[in-house]
Amino acid sequence: MTTTPSPDAPPSMSMTDAEYGALRASAALWAGTSVLITDHYGRVLVQHVDYRDTCLLPGGGLDQGESPASGAARELGEELGITAVLDRCLAVDWVSAAASGAPAVMRFPGEIIHVFDGGTWDDAMIGSIRLPPSEVTVIDFVEPAQLPGMLSATDARRAMSAVRARINAAGAVLLENGRPIAPTVLDRAGVLQTARPANHYPWHHGPAPQGLTIIQAWAWQFAPDGRVLVLIDPRTGTAVLPGGTPKQEDHSDPLTTLRRETAEEAAARFESPLLLGHVTDPAQQQRAYLRYATRLTHLGPAHPDPATGHTYTRILTTPEQALELFNWGAPASEQLAAAHRARERLGIPRAARQPATELRVSTTW
Repeated sequence: MTTTPSPDAPPSMSMTDAEYGALRASAALWAGTSVLITDHYGRVLVQHVDYRDTCLLPGGGLDQGESPASGAARELGEELGITAVLDRCLAVDWVSAAASGAPAVMRFPGEIIHVFDGGTWDDAMIGSIRLPPSEVTVIDFVEPAQLPGMLSATDARRAMSAVRARINAAGAVLLENGRPIAPTVLDRAGVLQTARPANHYPWHHGPAPQGLTIIQAWAWQFAPDGRVLVLIDPRTGTAVLPGGTPKQEDHSDPLTTLRRETAEEAAARFESPLLLGHVTDPAQQQRAYLRYATRLTHLGPAHPDPATGHTYTRILTTPEQALELFNWGAPASEQLAAAHRARERLGIPRAARQPATELRVSTTW
């Protein structure tokens, strides 16, 4: 007979097995699941349901004896008519009774919710969704920044934490009431809290034709490990590549613009610039936005950008992770391929997906 005076104490003779079981049962929690699903634009699938005012991610409570992964798969089948194996957990959230907002009559004891990665669904998968006759009334794919306006506060924090955990690629994160116990740089910088500008501009290889006005020069700036420099606006959490808008002092030289903007925004220097191509705005076809690839050589102490007075958060991510912070649409894949071809020409290896790194101190490569 195993006995123990309390759930976390060493065995003793002060409690019978029945008493110990009753004690543990009195501390029992609910268990539930959610599934994070996105489309190829990085928008999150949310469900409108007929039993509450706020939306939900797919998921629900676990049946007796059911594992979280099995329960999540069952819920996908019941709610969306989709059969899937869910084997990657993005977050585990402890939801306290105080934070739930549940009515007292429910006697909510607290809940552990596992958030699984449902993947990125293409048009064919989305087209195969079949909603049940009741409960789920409609689905939407929404910008992550829209989640707080559509889900309950705790549900929205949990969903946003899961989105950031998926991008960050550091494994499942531990949450309390939707908040990370150990926030990553993506959490601290508030990435995706503001809707990403939808710049689905067509990609063109090579220099901009004569007659187009160059209004921007940005660069995929590679560190020696194959990751690229990304800047996060501290006011909005919006991510951008280093670069910016030409000024008169640049004398119509895009590389001068790129060097000046990189120094002002990121306190960084680069070498070996390679022109990749440009994008154009269909609504303003006489304008061109140039894209380069470069090799980072030096990073100084972070300082306020003279144009805004704000100091950008500087991070290194893989190019693929960087794209998840933007909303560039289908043409982004062509630009990404061009960036990788340039990376190879620069003799820089391809980076494996890994957690984003914040750059806080001076570095010379």
